[in-house]
Amino acid sequence: MIHHEPFHGLPRERLMQGPTPIQRLVHLEEVLGERRRGVSIWAKRDDLMELGGGGNKLRKLEFLIGQAKAEGCDTLVATGGIQSNFARLAAAACARTGLACELILAQMVPRTTEIYQANGNVLLDRLFGARVHILNRGDDGGAHATRRVQELAEAGKKAFVAPLGGSTTVGCLGYVDCAFELSRQSTEIGVTFDHIVIPNGSGGMHAGLAAGMVIAGSHPSRIAAHTVLAPADKCLSATVEKVAAVLELLSINARLTPADLRISGTQLGDGYGMPTHSMVDAVELLASTEGLLIDPVYGGKAFAGLLSDIESGAIEPQSNVLFIMTGGSPGLYAYADVLTSK
Repeated sequence: MIHHEPFHGLPRERLMQGPTPIQRLVHLEEVLGERRRGVSIWAKRDDLMELGGGGNKLRKLEFLIGQAKAEGCDTLVATGGIQSNFARLAAAACARTGLACELILAQMVPRTTEIYQANGNVLLDRLFGARVHILNRGDDGGAHATRRVQELAEAGKKAFVAPLGGSTTVGCLGYVDCAFELSRQSTEIGVTFDHIVIPNGSGGMHAGLAAGMVIAGSHPSRIAAHTVLAPADKCLSATVEKVAAVLELLSINARLTPADLRISGTQLGDGYGMPTHSMVDAVELLASTEGLLIDPVYGGKAFAGLLSDIESGAIEPQSNVLFIMTGGSPGLYAYADVLTSK
């Protein structure tokens, strides 16, 4: 049985109510019919968390806020894109735990519509009480965060910086824990998942899952990741580095090579946050068959990859596939012009 000893002594602020459920997508399978080639499709509902609208970033924030409080910080400064899910959940987590929150949001996506700049996650950032700094195109979010930390220090505050996606080595621990959770749930329901499909943005989720699977005695090549931020080769090298850092932090004597990880660039399209036809089709398919919402930046592209891999045979007939639903549905409202253009 997997237990939590690897986290002994590491500060953690609980933000979740317990394990997120795993559900079989029976109606989707029926609608796909022969196209699904006998593949069983399951979803792990990391969108079903009670805080801040839910989503995978809360797993990272449990350890990041734990670290911030352990260091005596009173303010969290988080960086991300305009429609950052991490920023939204950082704001919600700070509201819950009593930290002040400042969000440095950079123009990472060339979308200038009013709904993109002010709706979706940005609307929620403000509702959760964060101080939102929206940068001009070309401004450096990291540099702005550094300046802001200094300004806060001069005002007698102590700030903790959470970078893009919260994908620090400590942040990755949230998905190490998720790997243990998955191992337990797989045993409980009697299903071994041949493929675990996820998006890879800043790499923390993938790195944490891979490290956790190594610790749990499973092989991380079962994880089929679809990059949504960087070209596949850059994404792969960055993720391998993060896995190594996590294993070192936990004093685990193991190493992974790029050959141990699977990252596809087929769904990236024109880049981060840029819509693709396959993403729109995937979002609409899951919504119309299961009543489930996946976001247009991460989950939509990863689920499009899952469907494509079933059709191509990359996901073998009769196999069990688990799709991790990472949340981010507020982003749908920022892409309303794309999703309703048919």
